[in-house]
Amino acid sequence: MKRHLNTLYVTTQGAYLAKDGETVLVRVDGETRLRVPIHNLGGIVCFGNVSASPFLLGFCARRDVAVSFLTERGRFLARVLGSTSGNVLLRREQYRRADDPNASADIARAIVTAKVANSRTLLQRALRDHAGADAEALKRACIRLAQLLGDLQRTPELDSIRGVEGMAARVYFEVFDQLILHQKEDFAFNGRSRRPPLDNVNALLSFGYTLLRHDVEAALESVGLDPAVGFLHRDRPGRPGLALDLMEEFRPFLVDRLALSLINLKQVKGSGFTRSETGGVWMDDGTRKEVLVAYQKRKQDEITHPFLGEKTTVGLLFHLQALLMARYLRGDLDGYPPFVAK
Repeated sequence: MKRHLNTLYVTTQGAYLAKDGETVLVRVDGETRLRVPIHNLGGIVCFGNVSASPFLLGFCARRDVAVSFLTERGRFLARVLGSTSGNVLLRREQYRRADDPNASADIARAIVTAKVANSRTLLQRALRDHAGADAEALKRACIRLAQLLGDLQRTPELDSIRGVEGMAARVYFEVFDQLILHQKEDFAFNGRSRRPPLDNVNALLSFGYTLLRHDVEAALESVGLDPAVGFLHRDRPGRPGLALDLMEEFRPFLVDRLALSLINLKQVKGSGFTRSETGGVWMDDGTRKEVLVAYQKRKQDEITHPFLGEKTTVGLLFHLQALLMARYLRGDLDGYPPFVAK
């Protein structure tokens, strides 16, 4: 089985990445600040004014270590990858299924079912563990999400599946503020906002989803699938449709739970966020590093995979789900088994 590998996040402005033998060097002002053996890395993510030598980029490409470049605030810019891995027949089958509305609906239904189920599980955990939350509002939301799960199984068309997903997201985020138990003044949540995030909670969520996107795209590439061609998210230039599909299963389980933990355990503070002239809210460097460390630690947690029955780390779940998607498209499985947290 593939072993868990770390992701190197570089946030220091002006840093320069270089190659030294089998090692990645991080240099700042000519001084080597960090040395990381390439065999320990699954990916590198650079924020802002961070550059890399062409020799390092070629080295990472040969070793299947994806290098992503983002703005300092976390907006995706570009990825450097090696040659496409996997079987061309697998990608051709992926494209055929994506062009078939019924086949796309089957996969989309499985993915949305997992997202709604994982959202409901998060609310149920809050009901069980946090007496300070509005129990009645959470119970109503859980009942409604259970109803929508039933509706999904009776929904044959792709557009209808997207409609159910949208309704489930509204139900979930309408009570999300109830899960924030501390620092309410600094972390009030009044609904999901994107591009730009308009409050501290949305800034945390958007940044977490950016990290998740990098990991899922790398997992799909590693098994030979095309991250750009999805089933729930349709083709759009510059949008990684399949990566966005697979992310849906992990948003509540990984990113949403992590954001709530950081707030409720007071690992992030309101003073670590600033509002720009355009109204967007962004994290400062210290807060961003706190989130990166917590995200990396969470990926090291061990769980039992609900379908495979094997112990694995959270960070390997993306690779395992990508493998299961590939096996389904090749005809080795009767259906795609999405990740549903226990």
